[in-house]
Amino acid sequence: MNRARLQPAFRFAPSPNGYLHLGHAYSALLNQALARRHGGRFLLRIEDIDVTRCRPEFEQAIYEDLGWLGLAWEEPVLRQSEHFARYHAVLAGWRREGAVYPCMCSRQDIAMAVARREAATGRPWPRDPDGAALYPGTCRDRPVAEGAPAALRMRADAWHGPDDLGWREHALPDFTPGAWHKAADYAWGDAVLGRKEVPTSYHLAVVLDDALQNISHVVRGQDLLAATALHRRLQQRLGLTPPLYAHHGLMRDGAGAKLAKSAGSASLRDLRRDGASREDVRRLAGIPDAW
Repeated sequence: MNRARLQPAFRFAPSPNGYLHLGHAYSALLNQALARRHGGRFLLRIEDIDVTRCRPEFEQAIYEDLGWLGLAWEEPVLRQSEHFARYHAVLAGWRREGAVYPCMCSRQDIAMAVARREAATGRPWPRDPDGAALYPGTCRDRPVAEGAPAALRMRADAWHGPDDLGWREHALPDFTPGAWHKAADYAWGDAVLGRKEVPTSYHLAVVLDDALQNISHVVRGQDLLAATALHRRLQQRLGLTPPLYAHHGLMRDGAGAKLAKSAGSASLRDLRRDGASREDVRRLAGIPDAW
């Protein structure tokens, strides 16, 4: 992708597994404001690969809530569930190359294997940036019956890239270049790239879709900063030009916990029901008028 010849493009990419809350409003409004500031496009993507939790009524609510906030986006909206064949093709090629391998382990299997190793060594097992135990490699060289449900994990030791692979963080609103982060400081181990129930993971799908939509500026939450090391590895292997990255702060509740659907944070629909106007939500989100 030759970014110099393309109009800047920003995106908001929610998952329809619950109702949007104020943190989502902040990210969506921020991306729209930045698109306007930089003369760019604003795109909406529905990240609905989680077939067990994503529901049509939540997707419809996304459109309603964003419309109520006054946002407008380009059509058609990309829905990840309509692109499973594209994700599958990439993983099938990597499997033929030996870059990924099938894994039959459940979360309980992994927890038990890690507990045994910690008991044997007397040392804590390494964790990824999200705090989950790194995969112990149980299935790395284990044969798997053809057709058996299996996740696909990257064989991390086979994913070699240049020593200078990484990304630069940019400061908002003008994307002033900031700190350089090395993707060599990789801490995710044999990450899952394809899940048992769907032929992708968030990490693979987001990289492929940002490239497909010619996203030039990725503005997302600070909780995804560490995952960018994995995304840069995927981009390098796919031969993709990376977007510019800026990871914004997270909106938090009175106790300091980040707003989350799983935590039952008040939704935009709750705020609207309780009498909040779109101007109130914009003020609470704190997007400067100058942007």
